[in-house]
Amino acid sequence: MKRQILLFALLLSLSAGLGVAMHFFPDPIISNFFATSLVLTISYLVFNIVIGMVIIRRIADPKTRYTASKAISVLSVLFIIVLTLRIWVTDPSALIVSYGIIGAALAFALQDVVRNFVGGLLIIISGLYRVGDRITIDNNSGDVMDIGMLNTTLMEIRGWVAGDQPSGRLLTIPNGLVISHPLYNYTRDHSFVWDEITIPLTYDSDWKLAKELVLGIVARETAEITKEADAEIERLGETYYLPKKVVDPSAYITVTDNWITLDVRYVTDARNRRVLRSRLHELILAAIQAEERITISSTTVTVTSIDGNPPESGKRKQTDEQ
Repeated sequence: MKRQILLFALLLSLSAGLGVAMHFFPDPIISNFFATSLVLTISYLVFNIVIGMVIIRRIADPKTRYTASKAISVLSVLFIIVLTLRIWVTDPSALIVSYGIIGAALAFALQDVVRNFVGGLLIIISGLYRVGDRITIDNNSGDVMDIGMLNTTLMEIRGWVAGDQPSGRLLTIPNGLVISHPLYNYTRDHSFVWDEITIPLTYDSDWKLAKELVLGIVARETAEITKEADAEIERLGETYYLPKKVVDPSAYITVTDNWITLDVRYVTDARNRRVLRSRLHELILAAIQAEERITISSTTVTVTSIDGNPPESGKRKQTDEQ
């Protein structure tokens, strides 16, 4: 607070000094500097002090407050650029030409910078993602930590770490990626994702019992998140066209050449998918091991020798040297 007030006082003093100089030395250049300093002073007063410190600080939600602060910063920069050009270029036709030339020059010389700047505006204005969201774009995944004017900083997930857990690296991606790449947001409008566990069963297993057993475990462990997901889908239906989705755990049977596949589908929190998946695996393995009528299958390889006889384990055929 003190730093902002001190900076405003310095800008005000600069404007006052240039105003006095303009009174004693009526020169157009001094007048332009005085008007520019007024633009900076008024802009800082309105955007940084009145809006930033008085209005935005009253926003309770940290994510909304952060996004609003970034939007105000962008508006203040645009406000200063437009008015400063208007001060130094007095001819309306020349002003339009100046805007066009500057815009074309910037677009050509700073293509990536302009692209990232436009991407930053798009992110902030449209809300493609906010601080705290978990996203994937251009094979980069992570939790959003900061949205800058040109880049976004993520806490990387995956990387060399298995599952959806942080690797510890900070990942900086250009904002321009949102213009040309698909963006996957896991947590913008809801907090859950669907996940599946696949269990191969031998053909002599009681697959009906296995299905009932596994579904019971999954339904019990996901009861709370399933209830929350159902409520979130109802809210999503008020914003988007979204037909009713089944969030209750479900199981599907597939017959293959080697085994019977039991696929179990359920909802889980997007940030705790690996934790829940590991717990379900533990419970399912324990339950299957305690049931004699269910056996987990595995890949079997049959090896046959060229002469049609099976190879002898631990022995090697020897040939006498002539």
